[in-house]
Amino acid sequence: MRTTTVRRDGVRLVCRDSGGPGPAVLLLHGLAGQSREWEALGAHLGGRYRLLALDQRGHGGSEPRPGDTSRAAFVADAVAVIGELAAGPVILAGQSLGGVTAIQAAAARPDLVRALLLVEAGAAAGDDETPAEIDGWLGSWPVPFAAHEDAVRFFGGGPVGEGWASGLVAGVDGLRPTFEREVVVDVIAAHARRSNWDDWAGIACPTTVVLGERGVLPAEEVAEMRRLRPDARFVTVPGAGHDLHLERPAAVAAELDRLLAPAPPS
Repeated sequence: MRTTTVRRDGVRLVCRDSGGPGPAVLLLHGLAGQSREWEALGAHLGGRYRLLALDQRGHGGSEPRPGDTSRAAFVADAVAVIGELAAGPVILAGQSLGGVTAIQAAAARPDLVRALLLVEAGAAAGDDETPAEIDGWLGSWPVPFAAHEDAVRFFGGGPVGEGWASGLVAGVDGLRPTFEREVVVDVIAAHARRSNWDDWAGIACPTTVVLGERGVLPAEEVAEMRRLRPDARFVTVPGAGHDLHLERPAAVAAELDRLLAPAPPS
């Protein structure tokens, strides 16, 4: 995938672009993530789509310390990338916090989103304790990691560990994350202040929500999402957790294909 840069209001946004003639898919990673974690999904899609994997502001190769970490800024970034890099409406896919941005963007600009794929992402807000919990989790990372293998083990091993370790960069003293801890905490604080139920209820495009059997969305949140959007498809992947796009990329790829499959005759 080639790397391209989009600038919006002076903020540098780095996007990985697979190119190709297929339908465009904008991929939004979760909090503290980065665009390379979608590589496993891309391998299963076999070039059927043009994948645009964005490093969201404050993450990956994009602006590390943006002045604005609001929900509106994340949505405007997604809209800018679609407008500059895609030839028309995209399939918008997001995991966790990236899925929250996808919900907001699909509601704000339905003309730019032909279909929506959420991976372990819901419409409820966080609570007052969420920023402190995220800060504590990030503080538990034993950075710098001496070696890639150490990071993979810390993040749980297997494809999930490899996915998280792929977001680290080499420094003079070892491997460190690309993001600033306080920026990530500010991001989750801004996103936790208000729920997205109105946005979710107002989305009209074809929508699939992929959940892990061991994921983090509460059953009551999923039930309310189903009630508000009876037209949406909900799929639970057996044995998978919150990072199911890393654990089970084939399952996510299958749901992406299904989103664009022609509707059966009535």
